[in-house]
Amino acid sequence: MLGVRLVIARCQVDYVGRLTAHLAMARRLLLMKADGSVLVHSDGGSYKPLNWMSPPCWLEERDSDLPEGAKALWVVTNKAGEELRITLEEIEHDSSHELGVDPGLVKDGVEAHLQELLAEHVHTLGAGYSLIRREYMTAIGPVDLLCRDETGATVAVEIKRRGGVDGVEQLTRYLELLNRDPLLSPVAGVFAAQQIKPQARTLAEDRGIRCLVLDYDALRGTESSEFRLF
Repeated sequence: MLGVRLVIARCQVDYVGRLTAHLAMARRLLLMKADGSVLVHSDGGSYKPLNWMSPPCWLEERDSDLPEGAKALWVVTNKAGEELRITLEEIEHDSSHELGVDPGLVKDGVEAHLQELLAEHVHTLGAGYSLIRREYMTAIGPVDLLCRDETGATVAVEIKRRGGVDGVEQLTRYLELLNRDPLLSPVAGVFAAQQIKPQARTLAEDRGIRCLVLDYDALRGTESSEFRLF
C-alpha cells in the first residue's frame, strides 16, 4: 500500500492475541499508513487510537465467510500471529493520499538538548543502565530514549522540560505499544523532566512509571545540588 488510506465506516473491532479486546459496532475512522500500521480512532479521546496494530503487519481484505450483515472483513496480522479483526457493516468514505517525506518534529532546543545529554549520561537513570537507541520509532511516534536497566530489562524514557499529565499519557501510549512486542516486553517507563507537576507525578506513579527530575546544569557538568531521583 502506498500513502495513507482513510476509511470512515461502521465497524466492529476485535484484537486476538496475548490479550483480547473488543469494540462493539460503531462509526469510526480507520487509518492505514504506508509503514503498514493500522489504527482505529473514534471522535474522542484526543489523538489516542482505540486500538491499533504496529508494523510489521499485513492487511488481508476478505469477502467470504462474512458474519451476518457484514460487507467486508479485514484481518491485520503481525509477526507474532496476533490479529486485529475489523468487521465492516457500512463504508461511508474510503480514500488514499500520498503525504511525501516528512521533515520530522523539531523539538524545543532545551528539551532536545536534555535528550542528548541524558543519552550521553544514561547512568543518570541508574547504575547499570545502557542506551539502546535515541528516538526509537513506533507507529505513533518516537520514544525519546529506549534503554536497558541493570537486569537487561527494557525501559522507555520520555523527556520534557515541564512534565505534565499530557507527557505521562504520551509515555503510557508508548508503553502500551512497546509491550506488545515480545522482543522488548516487559517494558518499564521513566518520565524525566526539569519540573514535574504534582498531578503528573501522581498519575505516573499510579501507572508504575518512575519519575526523574533532571537538573540541566548538572547534566552539562555545572555544579548543582538540586538533582533529585525519585
